[in-house]
Amino acid sequence: MKKILYTLALAVTFWSCKTGSTGSAKSNIVEVNINLVDVKDDKVLVTVTPPAIKTDEVTYSIPKTVPGTYSTDNYGKYSEDFKAFDAKGTALTVKRIDDNSWSISNAKTLKKITYLVNDTFDTEKGTGFGNDDVFSPAGTNIDAGKNFMVNTHGFVGYFQDKLEVPYKVTITHPETLWGATSMTDEDASKTSDVFTTSRYAILVENPIMYSKPDYTTFNVNGMDILIAVYSPTGKFTAESITPEMKTMMTAQKNFLGKVNATKKYTVLLYLSSMAKDDAHGFGALEHPTATTVVLPESMPKEKLVESMKDVVSHEFFHIVTPLTIHSKEIQYFDYNAPKMSEHLWMYEGVTEYFANLFQINQGLIDEAEFYTRIADKIEQAKGLNDTMSFTLMSKNVLEQPYKDQYLNVYQKGALIGMCIDIIIREKSNGERGILDLMHKLSNEYGVEKPFNDNELFAKITSLTYPEVGEFLNKYVAGTTPIPYDFYLAKVGVAKATEKKAGNPFIKGQTPFITIDKATKEIAVRSDIEPNNFFKNLNLKGGDKILSINNKAYTLDNIYDLITESENWKENDAITLKVKRGGKEETIKGTVKLPYQEAETFKAVDASKEKLKNAWLKG
Repeated sequence: MKKILYTLALAVTFWSCKTGSTGSAKSNIVEVNINLVDVKDDKVLVTVTPPAIKTDEVTYSIPKTVPGTYSTDNYGKYSEDFKAFDAKGTALTVKRIDDNSWSISNAKTLKKITYLVNDTFDTEKGTGFGNDDVFSPAGTNIDAGKNFMVNTHGFVGYFQDKLEVPYKVTITHPETLWGATSMTDEDASKTSDVFTTSRYAILVENPIMYSKPDYTTFNVNGMDILIAVYSPTGKFTAESITPEMKTMMTAQKNFLGKVNATKKYTVLLYLSSMAKDDAHGFGALEHPTATTVVLPESMPKEKLVESMKDVVSHEFFHIVTPLTIHSKEIQYFDYNAPKMSEHLWMYEGVTEYFANLFQINQGLIDEAEFYTRIADKIEQAKGLNDTMSFTLMSKNVLEQPYKDQYLNVYQKGALIGMCIDIIIREKSNGERGILDLMHKLSNEYGVEKPFNDNELFAKITSLTYPEVGEFLNKYVAGTTPIPYDFYLAKVGVAKATEKKAGNPFIKGQTPFITIDKATKEIAVRSDIEPNNFFKNLNLKGGDKILSINNKAYTLDNIYDLITESENWKENDAITLKVKRGGKEETIKGTVKLPYQEAETFKAVDASKEKLKNAWLKG
């Protein structure tokens, strides 16, 4: 999973992741029908025909948590009007156990259950951080006739002790909508799709997005790629982003080499309108052969493509871990009483490190950009608990105080991967790195062979060097902060500074604008020293910004202002309409971006040039 978070510290938060029998006998299969045609009150009817039940009582559950989210989301609370019937259509007694589970009496006579599903996008209040929102890429959308984001765990549940039973899912849908997925539709009808999976876990890992057909397909080194896009206003199309996606995914395949054997991969991109009843949690969620991505449609194309590169590359590298290399906690995932693994440093951290390393390795970014990214991660990690054991945090990530430290998997987690990479490069004279380690772990374990959490460090040490084991025990399991300068010095890299352009309206978590709650107007703050942007245009504290370049802005679309300003260049012409002292004025001028000194790194030791090149390009 990859979450993107950018915060404007006003009153509002803005944007910112063995198979069972395949027998076809009805007595040993769960049949599901999802009706996307007769949508009423923004709810979808789901009908489930159970396999043979041999107990007097049975429990049907919808997941509390799903793999890759590391959060408690209670998808079952979005289902209502749950009913169970026998063969004669007589209602059976049903008791709701909790948000996610229902107990059905006289279960031996059970022939059908029905329930209505609400979508999660409608309920989102923020970004999925620090609140109870379902992270959008793991959520569901019901927009009749336009879009259905069918993350299957939000619509379909499982019977107690029946997780290994095959599933047959029939989805009826409007003829104008097409379902993008990595699964194969076994029905030739234009209004009905049929998907079968060998067990529930496979179904959960296969999202489907229904919308007006907008997709492209291409092949990269033997892998078939499908890119599907839903853009509510048509601002973006699959074709418009495919060239950049093809370049990126080709580079990823080249970087991974033999470690990946996936034959088909689907990218589902949902672009949010940012309306109150639309998605607000931006980023992506990985699956073995797919990723769901949610981003704001208002982004400029340059920023959209940049974000897609970051989040899709991150999700794609999850093919390595945890989708191939993982612990028993993940292999035997309990959807309603989940036990977390200790190794988020690897599942999310190494994945995030690869998502950046491959770009310098394959020439998509230069050294300066790579070092800036490393410096940014170090800076972000400083704002989190640097003395908390990473393994302890991972094991308890669903609970406080560990839950609040989850975001460190993308910062310190990636830096852990970097340090291990450098240690292996140094000890092997540049011949091997952390990718080689992941190859070996893939061979040692694999999709159907998990490891024991408490044995992984010893296994990694045996496959690498004692120094790697010492690092893991001291800095990952232990509470000692990592001395990043020490490890970067091994490849001849040291701290440096650079002038960096910032956003005109926000510096870190400090905004230069605020909101008039009575009118929703955007106002220049009078209690903070203005930056170059405001000074150059002679904007004063209390000025209400009504429009910029003929586009009106208020609280309702302030997100647009922040994201669009990210694309402004130095000396661009700009026209503002402001209200000053109750009177409207027009101000014309040029953009002067605020610059600030920022830490980065650069190569300073020529004697380490060979090792540095092996690290970045090996």
